[in-house]
Amino acid sequence: MAEKEPTIVIKKINVVAGGGHGGSWKVAFADFMTALMAFFLCMWLLAQSEDVKKEVSDYFSTPSVIEYNFSNYGVELTLEKLFLDLINEPLKIFKDFITPADSTPNFLRMGSKKIVMYQLAEELGDIASNVEVNPNEIVIEIPSEQLFRGDTAITTTRFRLIMEKIHGITTGLEDADVFIDSNIFYHSIQGGKTQAINVGEQRLDYIINQIESQLEHETVDLFGKVNTEKGERGKDKSTIKFRIKQKERLSDGTKARSLQDAFGDSDESMSVYDSFVKQVSEKKAKKIKQ
Repeated sequence: MAEKEPTIVIKKINVVAGGGHGGSWKVAFADFMTALMAFFLCMWLLAQSEDVKKEVSDYFSTPSVIEYNFSNYGVELTLEKLFLDLINEPLKIFKDFITPADSTPNFLRMGSKKIVMYQLAEELGDIASNVEVNPNEIVIEIPSEQLFRGDTAITTTRFRLIMEKIHGITTGLEDADVFIDSNIFYHSIQGGKTQAINVGEQRLDYIINQIESQLEHETVDLFGKVNTEKGERGKDKSTIKFRIKQKERLSDGTKARSLQDAFGDSDESMSVYDSFVKQVSEKKAKKIKQ
C-alpha cells in the first residue's frame, strides 16, 4: 500500500496595524511638546521685569541688520558691505542675520566707506561743515556757533540735539581713540588769546563729559586739545573737530580691519558726503509728502 503524501499548507499572515499604533501619534506628540514649550515660555515672560519684556519684544519685532540695510542703504551699498564681510570676516555675515538693526552701531567696523558716509549723512545731515572717511579714521568738523553762543562757552538751544547726533556715532565705538579739537579764533574775544584758551577748555569739558557719559565700551579713549589763532574777522570761524581713529590692535589682540572701497577707486574730486546728504534730504521730503 502506497504511503500517503503529506499535504503542504502555506499560511500567509497579514499584520494589520491596530488603530492608534501608526506613526501619526508622533506628529501629535511633537505638536503637544511645542505647545508646552510655548506655554512655559509665556509663563517665564510673565514673571520677568518690564525691562526684560521690552528687550525680548524689541528683539523679535526689530529687523536684522541685513534687512535694515537693504531697506535703508539700498541694494548696491548693502551688497558692497556683504561682499567685504564675506571676504574679510566670513562668520560676521551670519552674526548680522540675528543682530537687531537698532543695536548701537560701531562705525569703524562697518567695513565699507560708502556705508559709513551714508550713515553719517543720516545722523548729521547738514550739521557738519566737513566730513572725511579714511581707512582708519573718521573726521567730522562742526561750526562752534551751532554748539555755543558767539565766542563764549554758553551752549545754544541746539547743543543737546547735536550732541545726541554725535552720541549716535561715538556710543557704540570699540577699540578707538576720539580726538576732539576746539579750534577757536580770538580776533573778537575780549581778553585775547588767554581768554580764548579758557573758552576753548570750557567747551572741551562740556563735549568730553557728554561723550564719555554715553560710551558703552571701556576700550575708547578721549583726548582734548585747544587750538587758538588770530584769524580774520568775518572770514574765519571757530570749529569743533572730531577725529575718530581705530586703534592698531583690538582688545582681543587681533589687527584692526580698515574701511574699504569694495568696487572701484574713490574719486577725491567728488563730495560723497554732500551727495548722500542730498539723497537723505530728498528721501525724508518724500516721506513727509506721503
